[in-house]
Amino acid sequence: MTKLSNLKPRLGSLSTRIGQAPTDEKARDHYRNDSQPWRAWYKTARWQKLRAFVLKRDFYTCQRTGVLLTGRHPAPNSPVVDHIKPHRGDPELFWDEANLMTVSKAYHDTVKQAEEQSEIKGVWY
Repeated sequence: MTKLSNLKPRLGSLSTRIGQAPTDEKARDHYRNDSQPWRAWYKTARWQKLRAFVLKRDFYTCQRTGVLLTGRHPAPNSPVVDHIKPHRGDPELFWDEANLMTVSKAYHDTVKQAEEQSEIKGVWY
């Protein structure tokens, strides 16, 4: 019986399918900007003008809680212009002023995000 010499592996190294999680907020933001090109729309003059219009239209009041939005980011009572129906890169939904409402940062970062995550996972309340 002969000894087996070193066999070459038949499988190469496998790359990860998940990727690495961003380590800090700046890295997370950079990753999101790269993976979601529509995020650049938020940096345009057109968006700033539309955002100002919606804030004035809604009298700087959260359309879900009724809280007056007088804070500055990142205060919980700072104003956020939110898409009622998530646009997910659809330019018509993104720029539609009827699809926008003013909410507080506290509402947007908790209740609204939980609603959107449950819709993504297919769970409806």
